[in-house]
Amino acid sequence: MSEEPVAVVGIGQTKHVSARHDVSIAGLVREAAVRALEDAGLGWADIDAVVIGKAPDFFEGVMMPELYLADALGAVGKPMLRVHTAGSVGGSTALVAANLVAARVHRTVLTLAFEKQSESNAMWGLSLPVPFQQPLLAGAGGFFAPHVRAYMRRTGAPETVGSLVAYKDRRNALLNPYAHIRDPGITLAKIQAAPMLWDPIRYSETCPSSDGACAMILTDRSGAARSPHPPAWVHGGAMRSEPTLFAGKDFVSPRAGKDCAADVYRQSGITDPRREIDAVEMYVPFSWYEPMWLENLGFAVEGEGWKLTESGATELGGDLPVNPSGGVLSTNPIGASGMIRFAEAALQVRGQAGEHQVDGARKALGHAYGGGAQFFSMWLVGSHPPTS
Repeated sequence: MSEEPVAVVGIGQTKHVSARHDVSIAGLVREAAVRALEDAGLGWADIDAVVIGKAPDFFEGVMMPELYLADALGAVGKPMLRVHTAGSVGGSTALVAANLVAARVHRTVLTLAFEKQSESNAMWGLSLPVPFQQPLLAGAGGFFAPHVRAYMRRTGAPETVGSLVAYKDRRNALLNPYAHIRDPGITLAKIQAAPMLWDPIRYSETCPSSDGACAMILTDRSGAARSPHPPAWVHGGAMRSEPTLFAGKDFVSPRAGKDCAADVYRQSGITDPRREIDAVEMYVPFSWYEPMWLENLGFAVEGEGWKLTESGATELGGDLPVNPSGGVLSTNPIGASGMIRFAEAALQVRGQAGEHQVDGARKALGHAYGGGAQFFSMWLVGSHPPTS
């Protein structure tokens, strides 16, 4: 028996901000879920199961919060699953939900991811003492900065490339009403003058700490036929992981990322991603990861990703728009950041991305990574059902 085609018929986000003191975690997730249900024209009774994800529980200091969120998400008496794959969890959560529909276990699934970082401190949540984990040198930036420097040495990329990405994404965020950082006075000079946090990463080239949630309604073919809006169809999805540290690990372009992308392209019938994909929502928490992931995902040959960025191809008006929503650099409720990438890709092919819509987008890639660049999740969505 073939897999059931999976459609995205509802998408909901909160307005992402540094602190939502007006709601609890339950109120935050319900806000996103209600918006997704409204978009799909459905009610709580139409949902068969809920799949929820978030990043490490240290980020809020509430262990297994999903256990008390069933009521807020209409999941009392229904199956509810928790997913956790570090920063990639938003994407992984969507894929678990999609697989439940594809396998015909459930017909309509609510999937949701969130983070309420204002209730803790993610940087120190990522800096647990030895022997619980290896030192991360004051948060994720301290861990990833040497990998960025290695990329620069390997490729000869000039130091200005990171600021170009940040300038692009922050301008894109001005077109997205849900984005956290929306600075009308942003300039390239302002970004390049920002203080250095983790050489070569400047303060302006890093993601914010956000409170927010994102939800999607995934359904089968018959559910898509009843949708009040055009659905996005899942053409391919995959997850891959590798250890944080091992002999021969390539931190600049991890094997797990390459394999994950290759699997998604195979499922989707993509042979030339640079030409066949119309928009990319890529997980870029530090600006330099755009050129790095362009190579890892097969959009540029090794050593050429920064040239693609520098050429303007990844601008909203370029031939390969990357992060038209403003990306993780502008909005980062960590547990939800990956799902936002997946949801924004779906909005593009539904033609519902508003002011940051890519004209004529028919196929879009959503990408997430987490941990020590070890967990990857991706999906490719299209405006029409998959052909096989």
